[in-house]
Amino acid sequence: MKSDRLLSILLLLQTRGRVPAHELAERLEVSVRTVYRDIEALSASGVPVYAERGRHGGIELLAGFRTDVTGLTADESRALFIVAAQGAHAALGLDAALGSALRKVMAALPAPQRPAAEVASRRILVDATRWKGGPQKAVDLEVLQGAVFADRRLRLRYRHSDAKETRTGTVDPYGLVAKAGVWYLVADRRGRPQLFRADRMRSATVLEEAVRRRLGLELADVWEELRRQVEERPGGFDVVVRVRRDRLDMFRRLNAAQLAELPEELPEGDGTGDWVTARLSYGFVREARQLLAFSDRVEVLSPPEVREELARAAASVTDLYQRVGEAAEDNPRSEGTL
Repeated sequence: MKSDRLLSILLLLQTRGRVPAHELAERLEVSVRTVYRDIEALSASGVPVYAERGRHGGIELLAGFRTDVTGLTADESRALFIVAAQGAHAALGLDAALGSALRKVMAALPAPQRPAAEVASRRILVDATRWKGGPQKAVDLEVLQGAVFADRRLRLRYRHSDAKETRTGTVDPYGLVAKAGVWYLVADRRGRPQLFRADRMRSATVLEEAVRRRLGLELADVWEELRRQVEERPGGFDVVVRVRRDRLDMFRRLNAAQLAELPEELPEGDGTGDWVTARLSYGFVREARQLLAFSDRVEVLSPPEVREELARAAASVTDLYQRVGEAAEDNPRSEGTL
């Protein structure tokens, strides 16, 4: 509706300042011509809004103009109060600020919308942490926040997952991302985007130098690029396995990121027996070792190099425990002593 669009334009201009017409059009999913017609409608209703043309032009409200906007719908009120679990806000030191902000928003809501917002806050909870994720190292995000908000470069001492030694380098941060209970710093390292897990940082120092981000890129843009690199790794290969039916649900849950093909539902007595065939995608051969967690409930059918890798890994484990058993036989415990 046009009234909703006018309200959205007003809110965007109040929070962003000058905004190019094409950006407003993209955000609102309308044409630039429609945006200019909406600006004329706002101006005619008494809102001091104006447009400047040119390379650095855009649409802007008169300096100092503010308006209190009410009239939220029931769904909009609910949306404001369905917030993530406290973990993310606590890590950023914003738990108290979040509670205070929500109380102020509740007080500013139109009276008819307050009950819906209050019910939503009590009935819906979003918890972004994994089940049984194990204890996480406490991460102090204060330094990282300081660099992100002050637009300063960071000096990191960091250990990558595939490295034994800690390395030191300077990065240009775009921002922080919390994914499945893990905090990441999204930053450029020598002009190229990288992810840095906060719990692998040995130290972080804010530098006096201003950040050197690539022009035109925001945190969401760089995160999407890095996310695709992780989830759509080039050069991967397929592994065909067969899975026991009684482990199919667990197999699907634990290998969701690697699953390329698996029948959703298989009726009983469909002639396939106790095994179900699935196809997985891995980036390198050793990564398939995680299938050993299923013991004899999962068998790799192809390719041969993965079968050989798992056979070597299984033989290594067998050899380890045989040596442990032999050592125990050579050094039996004395009975009757403490």
